Amino acid sequence: QVQVVESGGGVMQPGGSLRLSCAVSGLTFGAYVMTWHRQAPGKEREAVAEITPGGGGRNYADSVKGRFIISRDNAKNTVYLQMNSLKPEDTARYYCKASDGKYDYWGQGTQVTVSS
Repeated sequence: QVQVVESGGGVMQPGGSLRLSCAVSGLTFGAYVMTWHRQAPGKEREAVAEITPGGGGRNYADSVKGRFIISRDNAKNTVYLQMNSLKPEDTARYYCKASDGKYDYWGQGTQVTVSS
């Protein structure tokens, strides 16, 4: 059974940093593209960062480029999202997704709130 579990969310002041983690089990982690998405209240879910199976390719949404860094440790079956210079508009529930082009597996998300 595939499990995707996000952690690391919380409340942070503007300008602060958080690191999210996503631990995956039940699949061949190194074969999957990993993506972080977020969804704010009343808004559609959006992709914010993506990393290729080997970790050599990364893509970011314009809204987080230069502030967020996605990385992965295939030995630990874990993907990370380092979020720096946080802004109030980064407030959302953050979800992790594993994709192999045929199947998508989502976690339950972790809440990030940026507020002074």
